[in-house]
Amino acid sequence: MSDAGRTGVPPMVGMRQVNKHFGDLHVLRDIDLEVQRQEVVVIVGPSGSGKSTLCRTINRLEPVDSGEITIDGEPLPLEGRELARLRADVGMVFQSFNLFSHLSVLDNVTLAPTTVHGTKRAAARDEAMALLERVGVANQAHKRPAQLSGGQQQRVAIARALAMRPKVMLFDEPTSALDPEMINEVLDVMTSLARDGMTMVVVTHEMGFARKAADRVVFMDAGQIVEDAPPEQFFSHARSGRARAFLESVMSHS
Repeated sequence: MSDAGRTGVPPMVGMRQVNKHFGDLHVLRDIDLEVQRQEVVVIVGPSGSGKSTLCRTINRLEPVDSGEITIDGEPLPLEGRELARLRADVGMVFQSFNLFSHLSVLDNVTLAPTTVHGTKRAAARDEAMALLERVGVANQAHKRPAQLSGGQQQRVAIARALAMRPKVMLFDEPTSALDPEMINEVLDVMTSLARDGMTMVVVTHEMGFARKAADRVVFMDAGQIVEDAPPEQFFSHARSGRARAFLESVMSHS
């Protein structure tokens, strides 16, 4: 039984028997996964293993064919206002930064709190500046996204997601579009969030981050969760041949 089962507190993210197809391709196969409060779960695996699809089903950016997904104990609604409300509890950071190019950095961060939560503009700006300070780009607040480096844009995207005060943050390969010298500045922000107790699900190829920041590493292959273990166990004593082969491959290229 999980800790949640013993304490009566539901997991922050619960997935039970989740299946997803793209046409004939079975991309998620009977996924069972729980993420507890303040837990950082890093999902790794070869390309095409279903990692990003799993991440995107948690807030129903990808609908599932069967199974149940819960956020903080509430089943994920299919559509409409209830889904929008629950999505506001789930921050998401993508590979591409998805910032509004016609808005300043500051306006990108204040837009959702003012329109979705009805936060007064002055309060939203104060909060946004504090978040931009936290991620190290407060001095870029009045620039447009195109004037920033990729690493700075991704840090703005993180601040924008945090502005909604989410219960859980999803990161879908947040550094894969970045130049190598910009990767660490984003991973440092994510590591800081993890230290501060943010519940996080992170899909990444950055094994150093997984080793340092994760509470658990989930290894996926061919749409299935093959291993789910603490990082020291996964990296030192992976049980499955598939996980060991994956680790040998990524470590030889790092």
